[in-house]
Amino acid sequence: MARRLPAWWGQRSLRARFTVAASLIVGLSLTVCALVFFALLRGALFAEVQASLDGDGDDLEARVTSLPAITEVDDDRFFQVISPSGAVLAASDSAPDGVLRIPETEDGVVLQLPDDDDDYLVMSEQADGGQLIVVGRTIEDIKDTLSAVATTLAGMVPLLTVLVAGSTWLVVGRSLIPVDRMRREVDEVTARNLHRRVIDPGGSDELSQLARTMNNMLDRLESSQQSQRRFISDASHELKSPLASLHQYAEVARTHPDRISAADLAGAIEDEGGRLERLVAGMLVLARADEQSLGLAGVEVDLDDLLLDEVRRLRQSTHLTINASDLGAARVVGDPILLTQLVRNLVDNAAQHASTRVALRLAVVGGKAVLAVEDDGPGIPEADRERVFDRFARLDEARARNSGGSGLGLAIVREIVGAHCGTVLITGSELGGTRIEVSLPAAG
Repeated sequence: MARRLPAWWGQRSLRARFTVAASLIVGLSLTVCALVFFALLRGALFAEVQASLDGDGDDLEARVTSLPAITEVDDDRFFQVISPSGAVLAASDSAPDGVLRIPETEDGVVLQLPDDDDDYLVMSEQADGGQLIVVGRTIEDIKDTLSAVATTLAGMVPLLTVLVAGSTWLVVGRSLIPVDRMRREVDEVTARNLHRRVIDPGGSDELSQLARTMNNMLDRLESSQQSQRRFISDASHELKSPLASLHQYAEVARTHPDRISAADLAGAIEDEGGRLERLVAGMLVLARADEQSLGLAGVEVDLDDLLLDEVRRLRQSTHLTINASDLGAARVVGDPILLTQLVRNLVDNAAQHASTRVALRLAVVGGKAVLAVEDDGPGIPEADRERVFDRFARLDEARARNSGGSGLGLAIVREIVGAHCGTVLITGSELGGTRIEVSLPAAG
């Protein structure tokens, strides 16, 4: 389980966090490198002294027969040749007076000789004649070198860390200047000036990508705001008509009760109330679609059953000739309520614009349930076939209002089709009018 960072860390600015992180990383890295370098240097210096001691021992062993004549050596080294009985056979002038007995080791032993403040690396080895040869060299030069290196490293590591911290602070600060400018620009954007955009510095780096992303977001917000305002304006305009009609009937019935019968008043209220109900229901569906909350039940639905129900309804309520001979069996997975509304909107749209005939077709083609509704009406010009899917769009304002249309039917169709991962297409019909074809993924 990942550990959460402390709260105080999240309250610091990005500039401070980058600087602290870079300083820690560089400081730790330099410290580790300094320790490794110091250890390698110490090992190399001691290995050099050990190699010299091995050479001294080999040289003494080769000349052991001429001892004790060999007594003069450099002041920074000494030797002793000890007999098997423990007597000193020969020693250099700088060697201690007593007998040095140290264990035989490859690395030697560091010790301080009596009456001498210097430290020596001392090694011993057994000669062929049984004598013990003890040799030593001072390591004061090594200590001085290591001390100087340690002092230098101890000063350089903090200095380099401070330099990295300062450089990081300056570089990150300069790099974040465009970000801070974008923040101020976006902070000044309100619902009244969504047309404003942040300055794109150009290029293909992260700052340019951030600027383009924010501008694209502002484009979407502006487009959404415009669509929302247009939708509210159109909805208000549409609601005024049935409300005004109801108000007019009520006013006439109140002031001139002899001019309108109860049956006429009830019929008017029923018609306008139904129109209001359809309008509000359509607006709710579109609002849910805008919020991407058109929840799908995900059950198998027989489209042919829904179409047959609409065929019976049309034959009972209209004078149109309904051709349902090309209805095949097709099943899709989706929401039965939304699919029912989809079919009804398509059929009602065709019935509103048909002159005498409406034809329904349904078949499964290539794993798709293809539903087509055709009419013999005036048709839709090719230039307007995409616009009719806009909300409250009408090509014939007067005719649409007289037929009770709200301009939301095809907009709802497109949203429901999209929620079911389908497509909708408008073309010309062989009947002379319009053909609307919906393709949905078939079940199974």
